[in-house]
Amino acid sequence: MATIIPFRGVLYDRAVVGDIAQVVAPPYDVIDEAAQRALHARHPRNVIRLELGLDEPGDGPARNKYTRAAAQLQEWLKHGVLQRDSWPAVYPYSIEYRAPGSATGEATRILKGFLATVTLEEFGTGQIYPHENTRAAAKEDRLRLLEACRANFSPIFSLFSDPDSRVTRLLEKAFDAGHPRIECLDDAGFRHRLWSVTDPVILQELAAHLKPTPLFIADGHHRYETALVYRRRRRQEAGAHAPGSLQPYDAVLMLFAGLEDPGLTVLPTHRVLRSPLPPMTVIRQRLAPAFSIEERTFTPVTEPEVRRRFLSALRARGQGEQIFGLTIKATPAYYLLALRPGHGPKPDASPRDRLDVSVLQQQVLSQILTSKKDEEALAYTKDAHEALDWVRAGSAEAALLLNPTKVSEVRAVAARGERMPHKSTYFFPKPLTGLVMNVFED
Repeated sequence: MATIIPFRGVLYDRAVVGDIAQVVAPPYDVIDEAAQRALHARHPRNVIRLELGLDEPGDGPARNKYTRAAAQLQEWLKHGVLQRDSWPAVYPYSIEYRAPGSATGEATRILKGFLATVTLEEFGTGQIYPHENTRAAAKEDRLRLLEACRANFSPIFSLFSDPDSRVTRLLEKAFDAGHPRIECLDDAGFRHRLWSVTDPVILQELAAHLKPTPLFIADGHHRYETALVYRRRRRQEAGAHAPGSLQPYDAVLMLFAGLEDPGLTVLPTHRVLRSPLPPMTVIRQRLAPAFSIEERTFTPVTEPEVRRRFLSALRARGQGEQIFGLTIKATPAYYLLALRPGHGPKPDASPRDRLDVSVLQQQVLSQILTSKKDEEALAYTKDAHEALDWVRAGSAEAALLLNPTKVSEVRAVAARGERMPHKSTYFFPKPLTGLVMNVFED
């Protein structure tokens, strides 16, 4: 069973660093090289110096971005840049934001959750379920950072079922919503608020309520698997002298949010093709047996309106059928690819095989890509307009657009012990790195 553990969070001292917005950062895996350098330049104490340091000339085993992060962490703790809370707590957290593609004037959404640590469980042995495959290079990077710093700077994002918002209502009894400990705007203009709850009665009730509840990892698979590897190594090092009590490395920092929270958004991850495709006549021939293909042509003058209607139709029809969008470089048309009846997954297909992204892989990409190398050259974006713009500008050969995976589909795949294909989901919004950190007390 997953066990929620209140912890003594480590937070920036605003009296030392000033505006918190200047020292926090997005999750490391959405930061490109330009953003990484910009965050380093933004503030000498930005958390990027811990989470995603820069390589330097002369780096080697004894001196590198991981050892620099560890030294920086200890220096900031020593001089009060970072301060550890006196009492174990959980940290209610809200993000007020606009979803990408929101219509002008559309109301903002608010994701509500809380930060705490949770005991690690090997997959398949308890109540914590992954849903996506991971890649070795990212895990090696995160493991080296964890070994050097013995800290979690950014939370894993997990979901749990809370249909009556019991957890939210329980925590809201214990803090003053109008007076957060931290409130700041990120670079996108999203408002982040953080509180803390230390009431032992509330914390005990929270832990008891969530103990039998499955947790589904929405984001942070690499960090969770890294934490498992790190725990195994520490236990192996301890050997026969391993302590029987819970150790700091037995838990990991996590953001918990309700599956049913209306503030949770799941975005699709569109595929952008970099390798040349066959002519559209050939693509039609290959896809026609399984797909009806609707063409929407445009001119430079009509393109914006045709695009709007194309994306609207893709979203609307995706509620009841499996349908994809396609555009090809130097072809003034958008195409809707609707799966014909009888050509979809079989009734006894696994939840994974029923996903739009699986159908796209098996029945579209396999038909139009010529080699494994072409598939490896795919780029990804959550923004449909960005994908279409790349193709229109000639910087990509084609784009394939999907509808978002439903939260219920993620839960079904995870509960079956399956993993989704790479880049299947993009949960939104993302929690900030550096608002509250879990620095091991050992």
